[in-house]
Amino acid sequence: MSAPSETAFAWEPLTPRGVAAFARARLGRLLLVQFIVAVLAATAMDWFLASDCFPTITAAIKQLPDQGEIRSARLDWRGDSPQRLAESGFLAFDVDPEHTGQIHSPAQVQIEFGKDSVRVLSLLGYREWNYPPGWIVAFNRTDLEPLWSAWKPDILAIAAGAVIVGLLLSWAVLATIYFFPAWLICFFADRDLNFRQSWRLAGAALMPGALLLTAAIALYALGALDLIQMSFAFGAHLVLGWIYLFVSPLFLQRASPTENQNPFLTKP
Repeated sequence: MSAPSETAFAWEPLTPRGVAAFARARLGRLLLVQFIVAVLAATAMDWFLASDCFPTITAAIKQLPDQGEIRSARLDWRGDSPQRLAESGFLAFDVDPEHTGQIHSPAQVQIEFGKDSVRVLSLLGYREWNYPPGWIVAFNRTDLEPLWSAWKPDILAIAAGAVIVGLLLSWAVLATIYFFPAWLICFFADRDLNFRQSWRLAGAALMPGALLLTAAIALYALGALDLIQMSFAFGAHLVLGWIYLFVSPLFLQRASPTENQNPFLTKP
């Protein structure tokens, strides 16, 4: 069976043929597309933070007493206890010095401040961390309200930058891991591909899964997905990358009968 015709111009990483086209493209084209996808993912993440997390944090700070702090690994709490500070569909905050469990929130993530530790409860269970002994952290409305207002834009910018850099680095690492399986598929399927082209194809094969996860984050921010469904979407985006990695090489042209299948053959 003959291979499907190759796409001459790499412009979209949504179809197996489109992903295969990046094997022949310049590295700069792949990096540009990856950067665009990373920016979309960062935008979705910032949207989620600004719409689902920040309003709840702001409301929780407004409920804090005028005095209070975390010092020497202990919370100095001056308000009623236990007390719910703020709650939304995704995030909830409460203070329960003894962790009595009297406050149950329907939120998908509940953060509870105790006398000696903070608990994070979710549909997946809970984790508890003791306060670091050397910390001195304000836990009152007077100090935290202006500090939080000043830092919100910076936190969004830092989060976006971390997502973009983290994704670009992780894609480079994964392409380095995946390029050899892609080359093996081409070798046994008699497709024309060398190592450098295999690396570019592997890098492009990660883009459909990244776009799926970006869409899932946006739907999560809209409330269309819950935490369990988001976890399935995260797993699906990994599987989708593997599917594209194995299918896309079949959209490359067959090797010429006279061509040496040398993986070190230099091609643009």
